[in-house]
Amino acid sequence: MKVGKVPENILKRAILRQIHYKRPEILLHSGVGEDCAALETEQGEALVFSTDPITGASKGIGGLAVHITANDLASSGAEPVGILVSVLLPPAVQEPELRQMMQEITTECEKLHIEVMGGHTEVTDIVNRPVITVTGIGKVKKEKLVSTAGLKPGDELVMTKWAGLEGTSIIAAEKEELLSETLPQELIEAGRELRQHISVLPEAAIAMEVGVTAMHDVTEGGIFGALWEMGAASGVGIQVDLHRIPIRQETIEICEVFDINPYQLISSGSMLIGAVQGNLLVEKLAEAGIPAAVIGRATEGNDRVVRNGEECRFLEPAGSDELYKIYQA
Repeated sequence: MKVGKVPENILKRAILRQIHYKRPEILLHSGVGEDCAALETEQGEALVFSTDPITGASKGIGGLAVHITANDLASSGAEPVGILVSVLLPPAVQEPELRQMMQEITTECEKLHIEVMGGHTEVTDIVNRPVITVTGIGKVKKEKLVSTAGLKPGDELVMTKWAGLEGTSIIAAEKEELLSETLPQELIEAGRELRQHISVLPEAAIAMEVGVTAMHDVTEGGIFGALWEMGAASGVGIQVDLHRIPIRQETIEICEVFDINPYQLISSGSMLIGAVQGNLLVEKLAEAGIPAAVIGRATEGNDRVVRNGEECRFLEPAGSDELYKIYQA
């Protein structure tokens, strides 16, 4: 396609005609020439906003883009309502590829009852592969708003699902040919299928019912990064047992191929939750078929430590995510 705004006929065919789900709270919907969206709220509600780009994956990025932002909203206790989507495409991308991305976006939005409220689509030679940025809008009763900074000393730390969940699925999809040289195909397939667990909306809803002090979606920097961020935001220490952190065998083996630390690998789909009654929360999650474990607790002071037997690792702010190693290999 030519550099510049996507032509109106392609915009209508590949983008607007894919959007079917509508929310009654939304007053201005996506459309040609519509620069804004509008959302009506009830008194006593808070609007919650979050934005994230997808830069570390190329396959299935439409669906990933939706879930990453919806997960961020869910970590605040909010119900995702709508998204704004910005798509930057290199000139080599053709209309069928754009349509496929949009179909991925709308399919996941309909599953989560989210409306695509608007966005922007542009072809530019400043990027060499598609970049999707999603801004999400959610709503929550003010008294139920949850933050990453609510952790208190003594609170238990519950982790849902597994370390490296999203990263494993991305690596299995992006590097299947290379992985197949050393790993069995069924293991690679199992790694790719982890993507079906990427939404944290179900566990966020259960956590809100049980009672939480803080929630944080485990994204770039992995579980080690998320632990540091929650501790730093809350001004508390962290004590975690490495052996309690859930991890899948396919993640371990796939990460070994690229010398990746799975505990510092992007893990969307896993939620870190602070709770007074961690074991009760784990039980309620198990009843809903969601695996979870109490991996540690918040402490007085500022030391954020992961213990592995007699060894101690002091956590630090997350640097570059381990995922990017696959593009250096």
